[in-house]
Amino acid sequence: MNFQDWEMLSTLHTTKNITHAAQSLFLSQPTLTSRLKKLEDHYGVQLIIRKRRGVMFTPEGLKLAEHAKYMLQEQRQIEEKLNNMKDHVAGTLRVGVSNFFALNKMPKLLHLFKQKHPDVECQVVTGWSSEMHRLLLNHDVHIGFIKGDYPWQEKKEVLYEEDICIAAPWPFTWKELPTLPRIDYYTDGNMRNTIDRWWFNNYKENPYVNIQVNQVETCKEMIINKLGYAILANLVVHPYPELTVKTLHSPSGEPITRKTWMYYHAESLQLNIVQAFVSFIRTLDVKAL
Repeated sequence: MNFQDWEMLSTLHTTKNITHAAQSLFLSQPTLTSRLKKLEDHYGVQLIIRKRRGVMFTPEGLKLAEHAKYMLQEQRQIEEKLNNMKDHVAGTLRVGVSNFFALNKMPKLLHLFKQKHPDVECQVVTGWSSEMHRLLLNHDVHIGFIKGDYPWQEKKEVLYEEDICIAAPWPFTWKELPTLPRIDYYTDGNMRNTIDRWWFNNYKENPYVNIQVNQVETCKEMIINKLGYAILANLVVHPYPELTVKTLHSPSGEPITRKTWMYYHAESLQLNIVQAFVSFIRTLDVKAL
């Protein structure tokens, strides 16, 4: 097997879908299928079983996919070591970024970093904070920008802290909140638990949820268009002074807040590209970007 075979098997094992794997690899589906068939012919074994929705790996296929992932990791490590031996900062920086941060902070941040270090390439993966935490634990990324607190014994630094709040398109009182239309959105477990805990500490009845969306940015647009209120982090609605925004408080009267962190492994700082990026982040007021 060569690098392209490793990449193909690893991607297919991750997606469990030939069409999705081909799209990720910028290949046509027939090309990927042909390469897969050549591998099967070479080893004389069946690697996958096609199902109605995706594929399932055979035991032999799983063994080769595991080998492919190992070889990709080895290749990545040797490239990082070689780049680290250069006199200037170069190479590929792998970053996992929570959805809101990816949309609102990461483009400006990377633009500024690339101005200082033009020979750096960046691979950015976005998703829920819980997913970025998992990628970091598996060493799939060098650095994670993560909202909320997750189990982590390595290095982490607070980038900023924001209030959790109610944002509504009209004035409201706390007492009438359960009767008002609420817009809910998918978020990670930590944020969901914070919202639910606050609600049931203050109300006996369930909220009147009449719209459910998949992203907080969609939720924000629903609020702006007067379709209901939502419970979210303050930075999402900070640019919209026409909204009514009230901070949530704990039973002890303290504002309920959520921190955004930079997580990374201490050993990653041995790479000059990671050291340069961490040092660069420390010079910024990320909240103000």
